[in-house]
Amino acid sequence: MSTSPSASVSNGSETASKKRKTSNSGPPMALTAPPNVEGVQQHQQQPLSAHIPKRGARACTACRKGKNRCEGEVRPHPPHPARLLSTQAPCRRCQASGTPCIFEKPEKKNVQAMSNASIERLSRLEGQYLVMQSQMIGMQSSLDRILSAVQNSQGTPLSAGPPHMYPPPIEPPREPLSGPSQIRNGFESGPVDRMRAFPPLPGFAPPPHKYANYGIVPSTAPSSDDESEDTLPRASLNAPIEALQGLANAAAEAAAAPSAEPPRVKKRKRAEPIPRNAFPHVVEKGLVTDSEARELFNIFFAGCHLFIPLFDPSYDTYESLMERSPWTFDAILAVAGKIRSGNGPLSPTFYKCLEEAQGIARSSLFGPVVRKEAVQGMLLLAAWSTNGWLPSGHAMRMALDLGLHRALEKLADESGKQRTEEEERNLVVSARIWLCLYWFDHQMSLGTGRPIVLRDENTILHCRVLLSHPMASPTDVRLIALVELIAHKTQIYDFLAPLNGQVNSSALSFIRRANDALDKWWADCDELHRRTMDQDSLLRKVLAGELHYAKLWLVCVALRGVAWDKMPFEQRELAFQAKDAASNCLNIFLNSPEYRAALRYAVHDSLVTAAFSGLFLLKMANLFPSELDLSGITAQVEQLAQLLSDVAAERYALTLRIMLANLRRKVGMASVIPTPVPTMPPPSFAENMIVSPSFHDPATMPPPFTMEELGFAWPNERGIFSPAAIPVWLQEQSLSDLGLPVNGSDGVFLQMANNNGWMGDFPPMPEAW
Repeated sequence: MSTSPSASVSNGSETASKKRKTSNSGPPMALTAPPNVEGVQQHQQQPLSAHIPKRGARACTACRKGKNRCEGEVRPHPPHPARLLSTQAPCRRCQASGTPCIFEKPEKKNVQAMSNASIERLSRLEGQYLVMQSQMIGMQSSLDRILSAVQNSQGTPLSAGPPHMYPPPIEPPREPLSGPSQIRNGFESGPVDRMRAFPPLPGFAPPPHKYANYGIVPSTAPSSDDESEDTLPRASLNAPIEALQGLANAAAEAAAAPSAEPPRVKKRKRAEPIPRNAFPHVVEKGLVTDSEARELFNIFFAGCHLFIPLFDPSYDTYESLMERSPWTFDAILAVAGKIRSGNGPLSPTFYKCLEEAQGIARSSLFGPVVRKEAVQGMLLLAAWSTNGWLPSGHAMRMALDLGLHRALEKLADESGKQRTEEEERNLVVSARIWLCLYWFDHQMSLGTGRPIVLRDENTILHCRVLLSHPMASPTDVRLIALVELIAHKTQIYDFLAPLNGQVNSSALSFIRRANDALDKWWADCDELHRRTMDQDSLLRKVLAGELHYAKLWLVCVALRGVAWDKMPFEQRELAFQAKDAASNCLNIFLNSPEYRAALRYAVHDSLVTAAFSGLFLLKMANLFPSELDLSGITAQVEQLAQLLSDVAAERYALTLRIMLANLRRKVGMASVIPTPVPTMPPPSFAENMIVSPSFHDPATMPPPFTMEELGFAWPNERGIFSPAAIPVWLQEQSLSDLGLPVNGSDGVFLQMANNNGWMGDFPPMPEAW
């Protein structure tokens, strides 16, 4: 709490009056003259009085007790201030009475209280001074950067921030360098360029962009009605770096303008032009021919864009994406190269495209991102990876940095603002990217049991405005359905997950309401699909499959950790409802020719939907063999396992085969699909899961499965699948648990040993940096 000005003035006046009274009661003393060393030595040889009185102690003790005026005399002395303090003579009254004349320091009243107040006021002023000093230092640093940028603009292009923040791309050395400067562990160790060097990545240096807002989501009017064109916008107040960058750009333009012209008042710039691409694409580098690149591009848009509704085929054409974003272009070719290879060995084209796309992605970690298409490229790498948690998080932060989360709000603004066609297209594309990323990030969190990072639902509040827009894509209707479904699943998870399997009356009531809400969601979204699609179209089949899987997922979250033998009647009924949902989901997968054909383009999430439905049916068959149609269930699951093997999804197919082998052992069933002699080789990623036939663990129940039981041909000797590789949720002691594991799909399916997040014969990658 600061001291009021009136209090400060009154205190100062009191102090001044006291000083005036004190100065009038005695001879003046010159205390500011420089000390005389010789005079001090002479004074030390003279006898000193018992007490040296201060300026205010002008009366001796006897006179002060008698309340008499002390008439003292001062002996002659040299004109030195140090001797004036020690030459006080006894007063006349003490000389006359023979009383010892003693000068004591009088006791002051309320000294301690005044000292505390002064100390508190002083500390408060010191704190205010430190705050002001730090602010001044920050302002001085900002002005220094602006001035240095203006000075550099006279000879070189303007660069944001410190001059060595983003150097131009430097190719890494092909062989060890000699001399004082060498590359060690990816960092320049020379004394000259130590501050200039950026940690070089394999063939990808950081792009030479300055940091600025390039109008990814352009604003066509001030942020609010109280802002004019000449005022500093609120966005700049919230982003000091961008505000300083704008000041630096304005200063550079003013310095470059001819001095003869009078200064002109310009309107605030809306956005800067997006710089050129920092990296060439694979066709430009000569790694892939144009004809092969077109073939892969057509493969991607034959079905991949239906599972990740991120593109508009009429706008995102081959030439357009190649020019706008080499990153996204290379990622599309990499995904298509994997799909084209199928069950066979991956082609060199796939490795080249994936290496280029991931190289550009790594360079974006510490460099500026200036294109919204970069978010598309990172999302594609995450969606078709078996471990997309980290890249999806990076894509989310890239989108937030570019302001894509504000696109829907601006698109839904009906205040009469006029936008150009380019600005309208930017808003539509930005909104589509944000909605797809929002859905994918939430789906990854719910599917793996990790916490949801972004909880702001206001960014998707106006999602349906995209459907009525003239620039809407044919797949936007599926995107809106996915976003609305993930909103329902988020509410379900937030309510049921903290219960930890305690299904009480309120939980049962919530589950019934959630089922009704899911049915209503499907009816509304199916009506949107029906306007442009027939009954047997792929997207309507996918929508129905997602409805049944959502009902299965709802029950599995509610029954998490609940043992079958301890289930009351209500929970038992829930388990059979989930069994019906899983069976309906598999029927859609297996009975729809369109869905079976499109499964080769599917992402990880769609494969999990099918495989988990089959695993839940097998668990129910283990627990209730007399109440279920075992032959029908095993037939469905065997067909699904074969279908997944045909689309190179062996991670999920092998997990299903392990559960099938376990069920057949228990009930003594034979395979429904006749396979007298297994001829299919095991997948390459499972080779490290196969142990010698001499392996024996008495504690293992049941005994380990042979490769023949799993339907594979083992060339040399009778191989045994390692029981340690089977997830805990599928092992014998956990078969009575129908709930979803805490870590989601990571605790259900076999884990990939390496493979860099992609299924293929990649060399092992380091687990940590």
